Amino acid sequence: MSGAVLVTIAAAIGNLLQGWDNATIAGSLLYIKKEFKLESEPTVEGLIVAMSLIGATLVTTCSGAVADFLGRRPMLIISSVFYFLSSLVMLWSPNVYILLFARLLDGLGIGLAVTLVPLYISETAPPEIRGLLNTLPQFTGSTGMFLSYCMVFAMSLTKAPSWRLMLGVLWIPSLIYFVLTLFFLPESPRWLVTKGRMLEAKKVLQRLRGRDDVTGEMALLVEGLGVGGDTTIEEYIIGPANEFNDVEDPSAKTEHIKLYGPDRAPSMVAKPTSGQSSLGLVSRKGSIVNQSALVDPVVRLFGSIHENLPETGSTFFPQFGSMFGVGGNQPRNEDWDVEEDVLAREGDDVSNAVAGDSDDHLQTPLISRETTSMDKDIPAPAQGSQLSMRQGSNLLGSAGEPAGGSTAIGGGWNLAWKYTEKEGPDGSKQAGFQRVYFHQEGTLGSKRGSQLSLVGGGDVMTDGEVVHAAALVSQRSLYKKDIMNQQEVGPAMVPPSETGAKGPSWSDLCEPGVKQALIVGVVLQILQQFSGINGVLYYTPQILEQAGVGYLLANLGLSSTSASLLISTVLTLLMLPCIAVAMRLMDISGRRALLLSTIPVLIASLLILVLASFVDLGSAVNAGISTASVVVYFCSFVMGFGPIPNILCAEIFPTRVRGLCIAICALTFWICDIIVTYSLPLMLNSVGLVGVFGIYSLVCTIAWVFVFLKVPETKGMPLEVIIEFFSVGAKQAQAATNT
Repeated sequence: MSGAVLVTIAAAIGNLLQGWDNATIAGSLLYIKKEFKLESEPTVEGLIVAMSLIGATLVTTCSGAVADFLGRRPMLIISSVFYFLSSLVMLWSPNVYILLFARLLDGLGIGLAVTLVPLYISETAPPEIRGLLNTLPQFTGSTGMFLSYCMVFAMSLTKAPSWRLMLGVLWIPSLIYFVLTLFFLPESPRWLVTKGRMLEAKKVLQRLRGRDDVTGEMALLVEGLGVGGDTTIEEYIIGPANEFNDVEDPSAKTEHIKLYGPDRAPSMVAKPTSGQSSLGLVSRKGSIVNQSALVDPVVRLFGSIHENLPETGSTFFPQFGSMFGVGGNQPRNEDWDVEEDVLAREGDDVSNAVAGDSDDHLQTPLISRETTSMDKDIPAPAQGSQLSMRQGSNLLGSAGEPAGGSTAIGGGWNLAWKYTEKEGPDGSKQAGFQRVYFHQEGTLGSKRGSQLSLVGGGDVMTDGEVVHAAALVSQRSLYKKDIMNQQEVGPAMVPPSETGAKGPSWSDLCEPGVKQALIVGVVLQILQQFSGINGVLYYTPQILEQAGVGYLLANLGLSSTSASLLISTVLTLLMLPCIAVAMRLMDISGRRALLLSTIPVLIASLLILVLASFVDLGSAVNAGISTASVVVYFCSFVMGFGPIPNILCAEIFPTRVRGLCIAICALTFWICDIIVTYSLPLMLNSVGLVGVFGIYSLVCTIAWVFVFLKVPETKGMPLEVIIEFFSVGAKQAQAATNT
C-alpha cells in the first residue's frame, strides 16, 4: 500500500502549511504591531489574524460543490497556488492593507486544504489503514507548527527580526506542495467513477493499491454512485452444495442461492437463515444485551460488526475465489463487453484510451440480464435466485486476471449481486438485480451434527463446514426500472456515467441516512470547537508564567518574546508523539473508542484547572498542577477530539454528495471557530476564567454523551458500506419513532 501512503503524505502537506501559518502569525504579530503602530488599534490587529478565518469561511461555502464539479485534485492545486501567492504578497507587504489582502489569500488556501485533504485521503486510502492515513494531516499540521516556531524563535534571537521574512518563507514549502499536487497526486478514483472515467479510475486504483487486480473495488465504486435506497439486512449460511440436500430437490420449498465458481458448476450454496447473525439480531430487535435503548440503531449496527470480526484476521471466506469469482479462462459472452479488448491492451496509455468521449467505453453495464456463459449450461434453481459476478466486465478487470480478490472490497466485506426472478400477480415474470455486501460473522461452523457448532479455527474451509454471514441487500445503483420493462434480455442497467452525471442535489440531503450522517458531522464540529481548545491556548502563557517558566528562561538571557516562543515550541513538540500514538490506534481501537476514552481526560483536565483556582496549595504547587493539566489536555485533544471529527466527516457521506456535505461540516467548523475566538474575551469579562473552564467542561460532558449515543465506529469499513448502515439505522429509528 505504499502508493496510497505516499499520496497521503503529499496531500497532507496542505495541512502542514496551515500549521506553519498559524504558528508564524502568532509569533510575528508582535513585530507587525511595532512597525505599523497598532497598539492603539486593536481592531486592525485582530483583523490581521482574522482575515485568514474569513477567507477560509468564504471559500468553504462553495468548495464542496466546486470539488464535485472540477475534482479533488484541481482544488488542491488551487489551494497550493493560494498559499504560494499569499506568501509572496506577505513577503512584500508595504502597508497593513496589503498585508490584510495577503492574509485573505492565505485563508482561501487554508480553507480548501482543511476541507478537501481529509476528503481526498478518505477516497484514496484502503479501508484497513484509512484512519491512520487520515490522522496524518493532524500530525503534519502540528509538525508545521513546530518547524515554524523553531524558525520564528531563531529569528527572534537576531538583532532585527523581520516579520516579512517570517511570513514570506512560506513560499518554499508551498512551492513544493504545488509541484506535488500538479505532478504527483492522482485524481480521486471515486470522483473519476462519478464522471464515467472508468479506465482512469482503474489505473489510479492499481497505482494506489500496488496490484493489477482491483476488480472488486472498482465494482464497489460504481455501486457507491447511488444515494439512499431500500436496504435490508439478511442472513445466510454458506457452504458446499452437498451440505444442503434440499437444493437438489426441485420440490423443496426453502429458498437458496447458488454461488457459481470457475469449475462451471455450483461450488457453494447460500441459504437464508435467522437468529444466528449478531447483525441480524440487532436489526430485528433494535437493541443488544448490555446496550442502552437510548443508543442510536446506527451505533448498534456498526458495533455488532466490530464485535464479531474473525479472530484469524482473514477477509471473509478463505476460498472466496472459488465461491464467487469467475476465472479468467471462462468463455466470454461477446454481446456484453464490446470494449473489453480495450482494457486487455496493457501497453496502451490511459490518455489514448480515453481520448474520446468516456461514455463510449461504458455502453455495457456492470451486470447484464443475460445469464453468464458459465450459467447457460446449468439449470436455474427451482426457486430462489442466483448470485454471481462477471470477471470479464470492463469494470471488473480484463481476462486473465486472477479471481481470488475479485470481490473483496476491504474490511472483511465482499461484494456480489443477486439476480432474482419472481412471478407477479398477473403471471408475468418480474426480475431484477440486487447488490449484496457480505460480511463473515467471525466463526466457521459445521452443518454435520449441529449447524452452529464451532470449528476450531483454521484458515481453510473443508468439506462439511459452513460460514455464517450477514448481508446488506439493496437495489443496484445502476438499476433503471423502465429499462427492465422495455426488454427481456441484454443490458438492464444504465451506464455508470449516466448515474454519476446526475451530480449532487440538495434533495439528496433529505434522504434519512444522509440526513442522520450530516447531523453527526455537524454536531461533532460544533462540540469540538466549544470543547475549550481556544480557551486553553489563551490561558497557557499565563499559567506557565505563574509556574516560573518565564522567569527561568529570562535568567538564561531570553527576552519575554523569545521565552514565549520557546514555550510554544516545546508544547507543540509534546503533541507529536501523542498524535503518532493516535495514528497507530485509529484503526485498532477505532474512532469511537478513542473519543470515549480521551474526552473524559479533557473533562478532568478542565475541572482540575477550575479547582486549582479555588484550592490554595501554594503558588508553586498550583502552577505545577495547572501546567500538567494543560499539557495533558493538549495531548489528549490531539489524540481524539482534534483529528477524529474531520476523519468521520470524510467517511460517512455518499460519494455523490460527499463534497457538499463535507463543505457544510467545514463551514460549521469555521463559523464556530470565529464565534469561540471572539466570544472568549467577553466570557472572561463576564464569568471569569473559572466560569469559562466550567462551561468548557460541561460541553465536553455533552460531547461524550453524544458520541456514546450517536457516533458509530467506522474503522476498517468501506465508505460505501458505511452509508448503507446509516441508511438502515436511520429507517429503523424512524420506524421506532412512528411506532
